[in-house]
Amino acid sequence: MNAAIDIGAMEQVADPLADDTVAAWMGNWTAGEPAEQAQARDARIQTASRLMAGWTHNGALTNWTPAEADADPMVVSALQAYLQTAAALPDWVDAAQVARAEAIFMEHGPLSCTLLFCASLPECYVLPDLAEVLHIAGQLEAHTEHRIRQTAAMVFPVMMRGGLLSAQGTGVAQVLKVRLIHATIRHLILRGNPAAARGQVPPVPGRAPPTSMNEALSAHGWNVDALGLPCNQNELAYTLLTFSYVFLRGMRQLRQGLSREDEEAYLHLWNVMGHVLGIQRELMAQTMEQAQMLFERMQQHARLAASTSRTPGVPDARAGLGRALMNTMARAIRVPVIRQIPVPLTQWLIGEPTASAIGVDEQVSWLSRAVFRLGLGLTRLVDAVVRLVAPRFSLSRMFTRVIGYHLLTRFLLDQTRPLKLPDRVLHPLQQTVADWSDDPNAHGWVNRLEDRLTTQGRWHTKPDPQRQAG
Repeated sequence: MNAAIDIGAMEQVADPLADDTVAAWMGNWTAGEPAEQAQARDARIQTASRLMAGWTHNGALTNWTPAEADADPMVVSALQAYLQTAAALPDWVDAAQVARAEAIFMEHGPLSCTLLFCASLPECYVLPDLAEVLHIAGQLEAHTEHRIRQTAAMVFPVMMRGGLLSAQGTGVAQVLKVRLIHATIRHLILRGNPAAARGQVPPVPGRAPPTSMNEALSAHGWNVDALGLPCNQNELAYTLLTFSYVFLRGMRQLRQGLSREDEEAYLHLWNVMGHVLGIQRELMAQTMEQAQMLFERMQQHARLAASTSRTPGVPDARAGLGRALMNTMARAIRVPVIRQIPVPLTQWLIGEPTASAIGVDEQVSWLSRAVFRLGLGLTRLVDAVVRLVAPRFSLSRMFTRVIGYHLLTRFLLDQTRPLKLPDRVLHPLQQTVADWSDDPNAHGWVNRLEDRLTTQGRWHTKPDPQRQAG
């Protein structure tokens, strides 16, 4: 990491490789263009999305040709050129560190899920301009669950064994799709290649309310000078830290902290993923100290931007995102006494000022707060005493695993909901989650108590009676 990196300048830098790829099939934008031109552009976007669905695993990216013989050659050639460069891992990848990070994830998977929902995603919403992009895309209350599933569908393939380095893994393939989604969003908002975007991109006047995400993005308008480019390098690097640094910070808070070597291996794996996502190397941290410094600088910059660049009268999109996330998690947890726990847990993990900034300040029942506060204090006391004779004992680990179970089965394994996962992703994921059903570090009675709060036997998806009835 370059300590002297200019965070503000990175807001004007996007991802030339991905942007040029999308520009190759988007074509030129013109003011007042006929409806047929916009329809042709939408058709090419849909073609690209359909073709990328064929990127089922990492090995499929090598010398890729589409299954559709009559696919638009403009889109096909752009995707093929993209894969020739983007699918290559960096020359600094350390296979041993990647394997070590994968083992950490396998050991702490349910905790990873809880920290993803109650720390990583909430911290992601802190950047006001990133939150605004999500708002434009219509991913607040109505689409929160879909966004959660999209995020988890990228995180888990990256972290599972062989996700990045194996030809049978799916991590690289999933990340390269996300990279092009970011570029498509930039093009739609800016109505052209970000490399040429300057000043104010005005809203489209006199348009009817948008009926699709593409219409909403392209009609909204954007001030490049004030806000930077959408999904810019600063925002991408910050998001990377929410998945790596924020997880490791949360493990420390839960008193499940890893060794320095394990923490750096975890950061390394995510840096490899960041390279695939198009993030510049100087925006990556190799140690927790570097990560903390970069993360805090980015948040400080975001707070300043939120106070100076916010348009008067325009609501802050961050609050809607945060509240929608909490409400969605509450609906996912089947045990009534812990249904509202994500609110105080999130406030504790990310700090009340940050939680308040993203709208995680709503009132929950006194019972839920009492359960959380009493549970936090009691489990820490019990853990401290019992660990004198059983160093691996942890009730806090057990309760965090319980929350992770409910969120996992609701948002990732339930294929009756939108965003069905490809079999190449779903089957290893189901096996991985099933393997988490018993904590090998816990005493038998702790696992039995966990079963009472989750499910008996191996973890799996329970049918949703309401969904089936509908």
